[in-house]
Amino acid sequence: MSVQYEVRGARQQLAISTEAFHKWTQPDGNVWMWFHRNDSAYLLRFPDLADFQVSGDGVRVLVWPVPGVSPQTVEHLHLNQVLPLALSRQGKLVLHGSAVDVDGNGVAFVGESGMGKSTLAASFATNGGRFLTDDGVQIEWVNGNCQIIPSHPSIRLWEDSQNALTDAATVVAPALEFTTKARLLAGANIAFCEGALPLRRVYFLGVGDAASVEIEMMKPAEALIQMLKHSFFLDMDEREMLAQHFDELSRLAALPIYFHLDYRRCYDDLAHVRDAITQHASK
Repeated sequence: MSVQYEVRGARQQLAISTEAFHKWTQPDGNVWMWFHRNDSAYLLRFPDLADFQVSGDGVRVLVWPVPGVSPQTVEHLHLNQVLPLALSRQGKLVLHGSAVDVDGNGVAFVGESGMGKSTLAASFATNGGRFLTDDGVQIEWVNGNCQIIPSHPSIRLWEDSQNALTDAATVVAPALEFTTKARLLAGANIAFCEGALPLRRVYFLGVGDAASVEIEMMKPAEALIQMLKHSFFLDMDEREMLAQHFDELSRLAALPIYFHLDYRRCYDDLAHVRDAITQHASK
């Protein structure tokens, strides 16, 4: 089941009659997105940027941009924020993370914003590897096995990571209104994997205070808690779907593929980090 996406005409954001049932906030405390129920659908508001309406079954997304907001910003909000939430209404599992191809297997990096997931994925993709996704890792069961489904072929990086990992020949998408992060497009300099790959490892990233690369196996209960924390889910009050979501995560957590990964955040160390991950994921 896919998601139908349609951009409507630009309009100002008027008051919403229903009370927000949830919100996402930025590190500075400002609200990034408000969650509202709208009859049988959901209205997701990004203040001063756009309103998205997601159908109850997650099959259709309509968007009304605020006048003056660029199409690139609207597309980004849809792909990285709204689409994973819509997929959750279809029973799909999407984790907040990035993923790469390691010897034909999918390896995911999951964690809080700012932990280096995108930088690590870009490091693989600019040094002989390929990335599958950035910001959202969609996992599906196929014939009893888990696979990572590739997403849109772009990676977002802060300027220091962009300068350390790419050169002037890398294709950069137009700038977005709300962030200074650059969106780098896959191509000759950033390799992208277009096909689904078997899920081999999930690494939950630490804060970066390790003196060397540290990889420790996680217990299923710990992995379950972390996946609950880092999975996209639109409506926590929808008890039946929440129960299904928990069951899917529990099934996934039973696999012996979860590890805590920490390493010193230094660009000069990334080759060593890649080697350690590649060797560990190949065991």
